[in-house]
Amino acid sequence: MEVHILRGLLIFILAAAVISDEPGSELTFVSELSSKPSQKLSRYGWYGNVRLHQFQVPPDVAVARWLFSVTKGSGFHCGQHNVTVYISWGSPPVIDPLSFAFPNNTVWTPALSMTLPVTIHTSTTFNLSNPAPGDWYLAAHLPRDDGRIEQKGFPSCSYYFQPQLSIRRAVDTPILVQATALAQTASIARPALLKVFVPEFVSSLTVSVTGCTLRAGLEACSLVLKLGSSSLREGLVSVNCSAIGCSATLTTPPWNAWVRVVVESVLDNRTATFSIMANSTVVCKPSSEGLKGDDDIIKLRGRSSLPFQGNMSVVSEADVHGNVSSGCVWYVPVLREELDVLSLHFTPVNGPAVNVTHTHHTLLSYPLNTHSSGGILNLLLTLNTTNMTGGSVEACFSPRSPRLNTNLSQHCHTGLYAGHTLRVKPTAQKAVIRIPFPMSATWYLSLLLTCNSSDCGGVPVVAVVPEVHVSSCVEDCGTLGECRLLRSNSFLYAACSCKAGWSGWGCTDGSSALSYGRQVTAVLLLTLSNLLFIPAIVVATQRCYFTEAAVYLFTMFFSTFYHACDQPGVAVLCIMDYDTLQFCDFLGSVCSIWVTILCMARLPDTLKYTLFMLGVMLIAMSLQLDRRGLWNMLGPVLCAALAMLSTWVYRGVSRRQCYPPLWRRWVCFLLPGLGSALVGVCLYVFAETEDNYLYIHSLWHVLVAVSVVFLLPPRHTHTHPWGSWWPRVCGYTLCQGTKDELYTVT
Repeated sequence: MEVHILRGLLIFILAAAVISDEPGSELTFVSELSSKPSQKLSRYGWYGNVRLHQFQVPPDVAVARWLFSVTKGSGFHCGQHNVTVYISWGSPPVIDPLSFAFPNNTVWTPALSMTLPVTIHTSTTFNLSNPAPGDWYLAAHLPRDDGRIEQKGFPSCSYYFQPQLSIRRAVDTPILVQATALAQTASIARPALLKVFVPEFVSSLTVSVTGCTLRAGLEACSLVLKLGSSSLREGLVSVNCSAIGCSATLTTPPWNAWVRVVVESVLDNRTATFSIMANSTVVCKPSSEGLKGDDDIIKLRGRSSLPFQGNMSVVSEADVHGNVSSGCVWYVPVLREELDVLSLHFTPVNGPAVNVTHTHHTLLSYPLNTHSSGGILNLLLTLNTTNMTGGSVEACFSPRSPRLNTNLSQHCHTGLYAGHTLRVKPTAQKAVIRIPFPMSATWYLSLLLTCNSSDCGGVPVVAVVPEVHVSSCVEDCGTLGECRLLRSNSFLYAACSCKAGWSGWGCTDGSSALSYGRQVTAVLLLTLSNLLFIPAIVVATQRCYFTEAAVYLFTMFFSTFYHACDQPGVAVLCIMDYDTLQFCDFLGSVCSIWVTILCMARLPDTLKYTLFMLGVMLIAMSLQLDRRGLWNMLGPVLCAALAMLSTWVYRGVSRRQCYPPLWRRWVCFLLPGLGSALVGVCLYVFAETEDNYLYIHSLWHVLVAVSVVFLLPPRHTHTHPWGSWWPRVCGYTLCQGTKDELYTVT
């Protein structure tokens, strides 16, 4: 292991020497390609309709090029629609295409979006120079959902979205070392690309360019110096340079990260030679904890009972390399607890409360990885002091680096990223902030008291309780929504699926919410419409079709209570598990159609009941495989109809007459029954929307129940109304004829 480290260090030193001695040497770039599978797009109604893709961009990438391909499905008239694509770095994009209201105290930044008009096949490219390394996310969707309910298996309009990424990565990017000049060249076609590492507690980074000359020509040297990478969140630090030189300063740069440095020449066909150097400034660092970990174990065992012990230190010039002043900071260690998927809690090791003063910042850090960026980052600050009469505690919650400047006139903003400001005071002792899809980075919370001891009632130090945790959704989407865990390949994220017309990121937008009266109306229509099966049960019982009557009773019961449990609002009644009710409702509906058509076929009892049982078992298996599949209903209908038509044709050919033979049977029963069933199927398949669902689906219940009454065949001629029980009522057995039916009566 040591041999490999020494060998790598030797190679690094030799490479640095070669680069320093040969300012004209060009970087070596390699190409890398990545692609995601094509996915079918959906109309936007909530975040679950979005198709999310995740790309990993490695460090030292000079150019990233995304290719967005949208293909329209063939065989169905789709019309003209636009596809909206969002792109975001560090976390999935937070979008609001329908202008819904966000929950209170929620802060978010709109992601970059673009609209792609689609014909048959559309391809669009998006180029980005010097992209930030890490996770990049793409989200795509169709326009707003029109509310139409599409039955699975029927032809529908389809659009498919596939993104691809190609990058150009430098494999030998020069590294700027602290206070060490490096000779470089730059032109329009070949800008100088460098990087510098920023450790923790660096307050500022300054990069200077000097000695700029042109290899040919008499024009004045003109360069552009840029610090930072393109993340589409904040702008870069950019400075124009002349022949005299220039410098760019990045205040509070991102900690523990590489900062990209780009020098571009603005003159055509001219190559500039210059010298570049980086310097970092450390204002304040906490004292070292040492290498022993015994104290940490004690803190974890009984952290709630230990008093606050802040780490305060004044760093002098002899302690670190660089310009250091007499500032200081209290650094509070934090315990990170992973409880579940998208459930993460942070607690100060020394207890829930931390001390805050007006002379030094109190600093806490909260590392978030990629798996935590798919939830909600919550921060609750509580002032835990009663004898404070004035002043306030200012908090800055920022990613990648904290604000440690005691000058509060500056906003909560670091070098490249914006933070969020909170304030607690005696008149408002709580402050809350929620950040959907937070950046996967280390977040810092800096606290400072904004008064001296005289203004705060003689209290030099106040106690503040910071509560930070990651949750799946905002307050679990409340009572009118459901928090659903979504997945894009291996990345997990969560979103709220709202009910009863509520909408928004946390189901708090009630602009189109259903009233309580409308919810009760929906429950009554969808449940009481199933009572129309009572006439079908009575007719089946009166005609001695007891098995069919039992199936209709099963269907009526479970359809009633399934729709009572399936309601989106507060008028809900669930007598058992929702999945069980849904399965029984679907099973009863298909079995009702199956036994009705087989009953119309007039098969022998043994064959009929055998087909009954075989069909029920196959239908149950099919529903378990795909509960909303088209063939769950179409398959039994076609098989039963084939058996019925075969029987009718056989009897018609055998008797040399139409079967059923009487025109009254066709006109008064069969045609009305078939018409009612056909109208019900058409309404169910083509007319249902989310707005008219309670009316159309209730009408579907009525039409199906009525069609059963018309389609059930009359009782067998030699069958008593009470079946086989009647001959034994008086205690003796009567002979009963079992002749086969020769014709049908009405």
